[in-house]
Amino acid sequence: MTATVTAFRWVPPFAQGFVRDLRVRWALEEAGLPYEVELIGLETTASEAYRRWQPFGQVPAYRDDEVEIFESGAILVHLAGKSEALAPTDPAGRARVTTWIISGLNSVEPFAQNLATLDSFHAGQPWVEGYRPMARAILEKRLASLSQWLGDKDWLEGRFTAADIIMVTVLRELVACGILTDFPNLDAYRARGEARPAFARAMADQLQTFRENAPA
Repeated sequence: MTATVTAFRWVPPFAQGFVRDLRVRWALEEAGLPYEVELIGLETTASEAYRRWQPFGQVPAYRDDEVEIFESGAILVHLAGKSEALAPTDPAGRARVTTWIISGLNSVEPFAQNLATLDSFHAGQPWVEGYRPMARAILEKRLASLSQWLGDKDWLEGRFTAADIIMVTVLRELVACGILTDFPNLDAYRARGEARPAFARAMADQLQTFRENAPA
């Protein structure tokens, strides 16, 4: 059975290339697993049928012949168990990949999104001037820990895994604010991820959909 992944038919330009179905597309491309994309709009996300699949009305949701699940991290953990391209087959290796997936989502992404949100949606507001330095300092501590772990390795666990898909997509959110210039090994790591052919295919497919469905 071919896997199905939900994705938005269109999003505003600031979100294009960052919607979370990109992570799942990238993983499936790396693994060489067949999949179909089910395009949806806001009318679908509010429907009772879709909420039974994705309770929060978000994307991506995913199904194959084994599971029906949601949340990009959970989907990547599932896919890592289906392909050695995404994780080692031994239990210890897969556990490490799972750990890093959760770490990217819990220990780095919330702080990255906090700073990105301040700059994207609240820039110029008086309260941001006092809060942003604290938000940046907290994020810098997380990035410093990540940078120390990565060191001069190409990937988090020495070889490319599904965990790198999560972490690279998190770091991509920080390019605009410039903070990665203080962590050159993380910026190079992000660039390595974006240079992978599977990433390029996943990104091209997502952006093509948005172009084809752009409002007149």
